[in-house]
Amino acid sequence: MRPLSLRILLIDDNRHGLIARRAVLEQQGHKVVIASSGRDGLDQFQSQKFDIVVTDYRMPELSGQQVIRTIRQSQPKTAIVLLSGYVDALGLTEQSTGADIVLAKGPGEVQELLRAVARLAKRRPAPSKPPGKAPETRRKSDLGQRSVRPRSRNKSSVR
Repeated sequence: MRPLSLRILLIDDNRHGLIARRAVLEQQGHKVVIASSGRDGLDQFQSQKFDIVVTDYRMPELSGQQVIRTIRQSQPKTAIVLLSGYVDALGLTEQSTGADIVLAKGPGEVQELLRAVARLAKRRPAPSKPPGKAPETRRKSDLGQRSVRPRSRNKSSVR
């Protein structure tokens, strides 16, 4: 069974990394939008709905930390993965960055990213029902019981 298709926003100033990650995630059936800067990423985020945001940490103009902070202010429940080649050197953690998951760039990155996306997908709230007709509610009396007409209490009625 194929996993649920998610809408994922990838933000990284490294074009090769973006293309490689997009290809891997699309092979898993996800819809992926890429952004080559933090500013472009926030523009994309504000104009579309995403299930998960994957952002680089070190980018010019707007860092991954600033991207996360801005996303948390507007949509705090959005799932966020932070990628960085400096995880250990800078001591980056989920607590210090505000990301749901922090991953180190490197040889095992692809598998770690796929696991992170799968884990975050499980935490995702169930999709809301589309607006329209409300679900039909049934009373207890509707469930398998035949209807009985009430008897008339008029004493003059003859049977």
